[in-house]
Amino acid sequence: MTDSKYFTTTKKGEIFELKAELNSDKKEKKKEAVKKVIASMTVGKDVSALFPDVVNCMQTDNLELKKLVYLYLMNYAKSQPDMAIMAVNTFVKDCEDPNPLIRALAVRTMGCIRVDKITEYLCEPLRKCLKDEDPYVRKTAAVCVAKLHDINAQLVEDQGFLDTLKDLISDSNPMVVANAVAALSEIAESHPSSNLLDLNPQSINKLLTALNECTEWGQIFILDCLANYMPKDDREAQSICERVTPRLSHANSAVVLSAVKVLMKFMEMLSKDLDYYGTLLKKLAPPLVTLLSAEPELQYVALRNINLIVQKRPEILKHEMKVFFVKYNDPIYVKLEKLDIMIRLASQANIAQVLAELKEYATEVDVDFVRKAVRAIGRCAIKVEQSAERCVSTLLDLIQTKVNYVVQEAIVVIKDIFRKYPNKYESVIATLCENLDSLDEPEARAAMIWIVGEYAERIDNADELLESFLEGFHDESTQVQLQLLTAIVKLFLKKPTETQELVQQVLSLATQDSDNPDLRDRGYIYWRLLSTDPVAAKEVVLAEKPLISEETDLIEPTLLDELICYIGTLASVYHKPPNAFVEGGRGVVHKSLPPRTASSESTESPETAPAGAPSGDQPDVIPAQGDLLGDLLNLDLGPPVSGPPLAASSVQMGAVDLLGGGLDSLMGDEPEGIGDTNFGAPPAAVTTAAAPARLGAPIGSGLSDLFDLTSGVGTLSGSYVAPKAVWLPAIKAKGLEISGTFTRQVGSISMDLQLTNKALQVMTDFAIQFNRNSFGLAPAAPLQVHAPLSPNQTVELSLPLNTVGSVMKMEPLNNLQVAVKNNIDVFYFSTLYPLHVLFVEDGKMDRQMFLATWKDIPNENEAQFQIRDCPLNTETASNKLQSSNIFTVAKRNVEGQDMLYQSLKLTNGIWVLAELRIQPGNPNFTLSLKCRAPEVSQHVYQAYETILKN
Repeated sequence: MTDSKYFTTTKKGEIFELKAELNSDKKEKKKEAVKKVIASMTVGKDVSALFPDVVNCMQTDNLELKKLVYLYLMNYAKSQPDMAIMAVNTFVKDCEDPNPLIRALAVRTMGCIRVDKITEYLCEPLRKCLKDEDPYVRKTAAVCVAKLHDINAQLVEDQGFLDTLKDLISDSNPMVVANAVAALSEIAESHPSSNLLDLNPQSINKLLTALNECTEWGQIFILDCLANYMPKDDREAQSICERVTPRLSHANSAVVLSAVKVLMKFMEMLSKDLDYYGTLLKKLAPPLVTLLSAEPELQYVALRNINLIVQKRPEILKHEMKVFFVKYNDPIYVKLEKLDIMIRLASQANIAQVLAELKEYATEVDVDFVRKAVRAIGRCAIKVEQSAERCVSTLLDLIQTKVNYVVQEAIVVIKDIFRKYPNKYESVIATLCENLDSLDEPEARAAMIWIVGEYAERIDNADELLESFLEGFHDESTQVQLQLLTAIVKLFLKKPTETQELVQQVLSLATQDSDNPDLRDRGYIYWRLLSTDPVAAKEVVLAEKPLISEETDLIEPTLLDELICYIGTLASVYHKPPNAFVEGGRGVVHKSLPPRTASSESTESPETAPAGAPSGDQPDVIPAQGDLLGDLLNLDLGPPVSGPPLAASSVQMGAVDLLGGGLDSLMGDEPEGIGDTNFGAPPAAVTTAAAPARLGAPIGSGLSDLFDLTSGVGTLSGSYVAPKAVWLPAIKAKGLEISGTFTRQVGSISMDLQLTNKALQVMTDFAIQFNRNSFGLAPAAPLQVHAPLSPNQTVELSLPLNTVGSVMKMEPLNNLQVAVKNNIDVFYFSTLYPLHVLFVEDGKMDRQMFLATWKDIPNENEAQFQIRDCPLNTETASNKLQSSNIFTVAKRNVEGQDMLYQSLKLTNGIWVLAELRIQPGNPNFTLSLKCRAPEVSQHVYQAYETILKN
């Protein structure tokens, strides 16, 4: 009879009966009783009351009974630690049993009993088992060390078990070697800084020898360990590759992928001229193809890994296109993945085959798959120029099917084809326009609107088409609204006389009736561009567009290199590095491919970029000091000059100029047809409610800063305001004295000024201008002194500022050079603004992000400062800083010290992370700052000091 009978009993009073049976003298009865106990335990009954009786049954030679008792012990030791100590003697005894199976069983169970009190008693038996004569016991003991390390790492290190483990790598038995490697890898993963797996050519040789003889999981451990080794030269790399290659023909797909990972990594070190390199490429293809004949779930994992491999080395699978053709019974997740790889492998040689397949897929029933297939045809056109014509005609055939979702996808991809091959396929626009009414998806509508706006001069009724979209403007998605706004402005610049009303209508819809900030800002920009400088508007809106690149969805190269090091793991399926999805205290080590050998690559890899070149991964935060285009000394603050409007690149003061001539003076010479468009400035009503600080914003020097007109608006913050200081004494400015300070309120920066006339004549016609500066500070409106300034009179006013001016790194960083003009002369002065007025309201980082960013910023970017004589407690300090937009992310107490972890963000997007240490009763604080732009740290420290001490 089978053991299932033990699970069917539901008697009451069972525990009492079992107790009696467990203490029976008959061995068979004892065994039956223990089986019943285990069965009850398995179905979730609490049989912990029988702990002492079951432990007594350990004293037996019967291996089956011993296993059952040990199983019980593992389950209940945690809830009964004091009782579990009773079993220690038996472990010690069993570790010296003549039967190696019992010795191994004892050591395995010891590792599974996660009770602190017991661990120290187990060290002696474990030490013996690590040196046992039987390899089965040694391999079990090796894994036990890793388990013990997880419970009590210090104990394992003190007892010298790690050194014993390292010695086991040289063991004569391959399974012992594999388990020792597995245990060391496990320990090293949780302690990335410890150099446990100190591999050298000798130990690598031993691992490779063991590789051929151990089980498949042992092989995976060894291969993963080899992948972390860095060969000293290309000869050693080649020798390892030669010995790993046979693993590619293994039946277990995990072994195959681990071998592929090692080979992909070491191929980086081989020269492409080597015969062996070509041979290796040929050998890599068959195993990858074989993986695709497994069940769908395995196929999917294989395809996700192949996707990475193809991006790194497309030549491996370039002749294997057919295996990626979709089968009718493939699940959708496999189909979509295969489609992606087909595009990556598409080339001139196989494009005819690929297109025939894709056209077939576009008539399938699965909507998601059909959409992806239509997109794929477009991607082929962009990738293989010779096929573009054939792709376009295929897409037109698909549009003729009139299947709604096919038509919409086709229009989206044709837009990209127009971008890639301008002035080549525009003849198809008429066909596209016929399908205008059937479009109901935002992406397709936006693509169609882009086409109409971009090629307005070729479409006779472009204005009617765009007007039809305008009727339901507020019901459209943001994507469509933005596209429509741009398209109508393009149309106006191409056909100004016919479309003036249309453009007025869309601008007022975007600016006055919309509450979407992106749309409103873009509307204001176009309005201001058109009203001040139509030539500049043409240059900006109708600028030459860069051709789109072939592969837009490639993984970024450094991330790709890291993911290649994780082939065969979850990271390679998610296409994300482990630290993006692994939580907890486990240290996740960043891995990267070995640098290429000098002979192997003519193009520079990122690692070997010339010293002067920027590293590429960090954007240049503040441009270096260049030629002073807007140098204040060359400012033309004289009377207005008649002539053509200012070019977009010259120094502009936005919609309001310094000269008092208003907008009209800028409209001196207009291109034909635009001059008579009575284009006023944006309506005055808007200036009060929608954008107080925005309307006078200078037109920046490129599209990048056009769309960031406001620095985020947040809650009212009582940010610290320094008292006014004299910036320009009367003696240097012919009697004009200027004092001032900077403030930040509700997300807006202001310069609070006090102008005093100490001269004998009246002062009028005030204007102000800033030189380029580190953070792009610029006046957001003209300087308005409403009445003439009489002798001995003082006027106080607040000048709104924004941060969309021209940027140039200053020395010191917070230096601001200012020019003020009045009817007497132009005066220059410079002042330092406190950095905290640039701290924005959304500068609070969430904890996980803070932790990840702190680790990610290199240690050399950390700066430490002392803030002395600051008698505040932690709470007050935190509140004071918060009112100036320095946010406390987390707080903890370490050995009596309060640690505040804080974040702040500057207007240009630079994040600064801080750790503030406060010892109660000690007026001196320690501040550590970490930032990707370390030059900011000194000024952030000064801001801390200013805020805390005032």
